[in-house]
Amino acid sequence: MNALRQKIDLILSRILIIIMGLMVINVLWQVFTRYLSDTPSSFTDELSRYLMIWLGILGAAYVSGKNMHVAIDYLPSKLDKKSRKRLAIFVHLVVLLFALFALVIGGSRLVYISYILGQTTAALGMPLAVVYLVIPLSGLLIVYYKLADLLQK
Repeated sequence: MNALRQKIDLILSRILIIIMGLMVINVLWQVFTRYLSDTPSSFTDELSRYLMIWLGILGAAYVSGKNMHVAIDYLPSKLDKKSRKRLAIFVHLVVLLFALFALVIGGSRLVYISYILGQTTAALGMPLAVVYLVIPLSGLLIVYYKLADLLQK
């Protein structure tokens, strides 16, 4: 299971690097067309917004898998080892349940509804379901990471 987790981490980190690189190129193109040419690009603002959404939500899944998320450790530092372990299990369960219900199930419904309604983005004309697909995808990653963390406890 640890080898699979490392492979997922590697793939996810590379995807995040690619998204960030695309954002930089996109914004540079936006600046170039706005200030150095007579015809500013019409799609770059929207594309950078959607790339930022994907970067933030996938990045949250990556950070969750690395257990590097922001945490308040006042309470765990006051507990004994056994209670600290119980608290960690409880926190992993809460995060897992949130990811499952809010991100996977709720996100899947959002993707489905926007697909059925045929909603598209204004400038790019691509289906909004593609943009929203990052929500259930990240939820599945978080569920996997938290299940793996619980099995290691």
